[in-house]
This record gives sequence, C-alpha cells and structure tokens, in this order.
Amino acid sequence: MDGVPEPHTGWTFITNHARVLATIADNHSARIRDIAAHCRLTERAVQKIIADLEQDGYLSHTKEGRTNTYRIDPGKVLRHPAEAGLTVASLLSLLVQAEADRVTAPGGRSHAEA
Repeated sequence: MDGVPEPHTGWTFITNHARVLATIADNHSARIRDIAAHCRLTERAVQKIIADLEQDGYLSHTKEGRTNTYRIDPGKVLRHPAEAGLTVASLLSLLVQAEADRVTAPGGRSHAEA
C-alpha cells in the first residue's frame, strides 16, 4: 500500500503519542499527512492520537482556512504516576535535545556515529 509506513515490530522507548506531540511542537501547523510520515505512522493513527491528546487537554487546535494550527499546553502534567510532577514542557525539552544531537556533525557523520 503506497504512502503507509512499514509497521514496526517490538517495543520502543518513545510512545507514538510522544512522537506526534514532539512533531507538532516542531511545527504547529504540520499537516496530518506530514506528521504521519515523520512518525512513520498511518494518517488514521495520527488522527486518533491527536484526538486523544485534545480530549485530555494536552493539545488544542484552531482552524485557519484549511489549515489546523495546534497549541500544546506545556504546563500539563504527564499522565503516568511514575512521572508525577513532570510536565509536557520537560518531556519536549528532552526530545528536542535528542533531535538536535542527531543533526549531522561536520565531516558527514552523525553524533551517534562519531
């Protein structure tokens, strides 16, 4: 099927909800299609995740023409009791730093390869 990412088998450290939220944090007017491609998810999965995040108050959106602009509530506390007191902003700062560390270093090698 064209445009649908290959499924991942096994577990991962970062949830799909965190991936979608981080992608939106990077581009508040990203299209669902672009979020899905970046996160390697289907568009339907991204729509469901966005609905989950909006339902629980982590995310909201406004419609501007045909474009959605998303707003993240950075002060919202993470859901799991083990992360009690940690906010969305703290999660996103970790993910943003990790993404910055993946930027290609001089010489064409990524930091992970260096």
